[in-house]
Amino acid sequence: MDRATSSPQGTPPRGPSPHTGPDPQPHPGPPTPRGADLVAATAYTQTIRHFFPDLSEWLDNLPDSRDQSVITYSTRFLAWVGIFLFLVQAGSRRKLKTILDSNYPHALDNLNRLAGTQHSTLPAHDTLHYFLKHTTTGALADLRQQMVHRLIRMKTLDHARLLGRAVVLVDGTGLYTFRARHCDACLERKGKTTTTYQHHALEAKVVGPAGVVVSIATAFIENADANRQLTGDALKQDCELTAFHRLAAQLKADFPQLAIVLGGDALFACGSVFQTARANGWSYVFTFKSGRLPSVWSEFERLKPLCPENSRTLRTPTNHVQVYRWVRDLSYVDDQNRTWTFHAVECTETSPSGAAQHFAWITDLPVTAENVIAIATKGGRARWMIENEAFNRQKNHGPNLEHAYSTDPEVWKAYYYLLQIAFILTQLVERGSLLRQLANELGIPPRALFGSLTNIVTRLREAFRLLHWPDECFDETAARRRRIKLADTS
Repeated sequence: MDRATSSPQGTPPRGPSPHTGPDPQPHPGPPTPRGADLVAATAYTQTIRHFFPDLSEWLDNLPDSRDQSVITYSTRFLAWVGIFLFLVQAGSRRKLKTILDSNYPHALDNLNRLAGTQHSTLPAHDTLHYFLKHTTTGALADLRQQMVHRLIRMKTLDHARLLGRAVVLVDGTGLYTFRARHCDACLERKGKTTTTYQHHALEAKVVGPAGVVVSIATAFIENADANRQLTGDALKQDCELTAFHRLAAQLKADFPQLAIVLGGDALFACGSVFQTARANGWSYVFTFKSGRLPSVWSEFERLKPLCPENSRTLRTPTNHVQVYRWVRDLSYVDDQNRTWTFHAVECTETSPSGAAQHFAWITDLPVTAENVIAIATKGGRARWMIENEAFNRQKNHGPNLEHAYSTDPEVWKAYYYLLQIAFILTQLVERGSLLRQLANELGIPPRALFGSLTNIVTRLREAFRLLHWPDECFDETAARRRRIKLADTS
């Protein structure tokens, strides 16, 4: 039975009203959004409908094992509530309740029109959790796959390709940490005096223009992948490398025709990853460190002076000087006695103050003077994006990735997928040209209108519950006709 049917709907919360001034109901008439509120409302609804016009129909197809004869809320509606949890960056299920509150006169109406439903009440905060127990994480992963396929077909991400290949960054991240064993899938991290129990995930994200990184595949790192005798960095490496092969199998099955160049840190510069890349027809650009491949690094350092022609210098618009050097056809014999041949590229960047930074990568892409900068920037240095633009932002700037939205192992994975789906939508809005177009119509640059791009979420949240969004926000025909490209919106 739908949990929402066991408690009354539309009941105002106890305590002081969240409104300032008198209770707004009955409302004399729907106020019309203005300025930043109108831009936020229009940008979100029109961007979602432009890129994913069939999203609500896709949500209808999610499996739902609830008793359909007694439920209050449709599959589509609750799936939208789940996306909305992360779209407005509520931070927890309980905080979402304060947004989807019957005291706010327009929240239900705007949510109904966004989802294309006609529900008469708002759900209790635990109703979403109950629904996610009755769908499957695989179905939500498939929904994300549909969205990525749609972006690929629209060529939305093509401008970020490297030598015609989609750049797919791979990295692991910690999700939850517990002092006691949480479930059978917990990883153990043994310290000197304590043991913690953790959940990790290995992510693959495809790079798009304007700093966009789109989740394309996930492998949850389970205790079955861990060698319980290892600790510290050894435990991390063991788990991530084991999970990589499951991730790669999933990525190939979901996107069999996609030309890919993998990007990752030095952990992935090893024979088993090279073999997987070759078997799948993928290329790679991995961070190169002396400690990871010491014999190859020594050979690289020895051969560099013998290849003076393999050099290119670039002065950036910020007056940084970048010197690129490369050596082709280095050899590496792995622990399975397989021989691999690849190329090494380094970049020494000197700032106007004289401070220098050094970067190096290995790649099986053909390196020339014409493409070395693209390989280094689009393939090598783009690796920071999965840390900063994805994990760091999802943990510390809104979506609250490290918050345990559920203690049920399958349900928290469902929340994880909903977060990644909502983050795709958020990036398309923030980095899409529609935001700039709408702001320019008011004669105000986006950053001046919102203070910062992160404030667009605040404006969306307030406009959603306090204002009636005009019909043009939901105009599907207009959304399909819009020309929206990913671009810097500063």
